[in-house]
Amino acid sequence: MAEEPIRLLIVDDHPVVRDGLHGMFTGDPRFEVVGVAGDGAEAVTLAEALQPDVVLMDLRMPRVDGATAITRMAERGVTAKVLVLTTYETDRDVLPAIKAGATGYLLKDADPEALIRAIHAAAAGETVLAPVVASRLLGRMQSPDRALTSRELDILGRVAHGDSNREIARACTISEATVKSHLVHIFDKLEVDSRTKAVQAARTRGLL
Repeated sequence: MAEEPIRLLIVDDHPVVRDGLHGMFTGDPRFEVVGVAGDGAEAVTLAEALQPDVVLMDLRMPRVDGATAITRMAERGVTAKVLVLTTYETDRDVLPAIKAGATGYLLKDADPEALIRAIHAAAAGETVLAPVVASRLLGRMQSPDRALTSRELDILGRVAHGDSNREIARACTISEATVKSHLVHIFDKLEVDSRTKAVQAARTRGLL
């Protein structure tokens, strides 16, 4: 007896991507595309109504982003496994999606066979991560001490606003020497060598 096809919901704000994925799976007896959505809000509504097996979820979309949509689906009792399929691999994108409950995280440059294997794995409840994403998460788990403290985040936020060391010291009621010490730790944790690069790195990781 043939296995039931995996029921898919495709979510992406780019029509070309949606149509491409739809065309890839339509006609393949292993899959059934039950719906397509152009943003996170529509994805939540369709996922709740259609109860797909796997949701292919983009992240950066208008109205409601992918990570928020994943959270809302869980809150509404949607049991579908979510496989993130995106262009982005920064901490700012990866971590919220994983924390929200995504089963897998692939990049859009994955070849079709890798995507098909990932969907089968996700449907079975297995975690699937693009190699670069797996390395990033592993690195964070192995180096928890590299997370910025609340004080360091406060100081970095003031640096981003253009405050001088003297202004930061006055606002935080600490000495300029202490500010410099914090900046040294911030640079080390973010693996940068300047205030500008520290701000850029923090924004890339979604810290600011």
